[in-house]
Amino acid sequence: MRKIVSFTHATLDGYIDNPHEWSFPYADEEFQAYALKSTLAADALLLGRTTYEGMAQAWPTRGGNPFADHVNAITKYVVASQPVDTTAWDPTVVVAGSDLVDEVSRLKQTDGGEIVTWGTGRLTDALVAAGLLDEYRICTSPVIKGGGEPLFRPASTGTVELVDTKVFATGAVLHTYRPIPAT
Repeated sequence: MRKIVSFTHATLDGYIDNPHEWSFPYADEEFQAYALKSTLAADALLLGRTTYEGMAQAWPTRGGNPFADHVNAITKYVVASQPVDTTAWDPTVVVAGSDLVDEVSRLKQTDGGEIVTWGTGRLTDALVAAGLLDEYRICTSPVIKGGGEPLFRPASTGTVELVDTKVFATGAVLHTYRPIPAT
């Protein structure tokens, strides 16, 4: 069975928006090697519509390095309950929001590498609620932003188990957590 992993960058005070403005100084060669290895383990990207539309504006023009080339080559699954233009970022498959649990459950049963979702929004909350998310990987940068989009929302409540911690020389820390199903 394939593993679904949520990866996101967060500030020390728990915000995730605009990571390009504050996480890049902490993405040294050590982190980039980790990110490439982790990304190469995935052969699918699962995104909500809003995240997909933002990424589809930038990623197709990136390339020429193993990380971007791999991200652009793997299948993107976009969960949406309204029409999505998928022509800019191939290959992309649309998953109807109403079919999320059935389609993602089926996808987990297929052969392949990890399925990665970027961010921790409503999609991630739905995956956790359905028992489909296997890991949160949260890379915390030593930045205090003071406000913005929070890492988690009230709907994100639950318990997690720490699986691993990796400290990078830049001060960024990667925490890997496994959601514990509610009993």
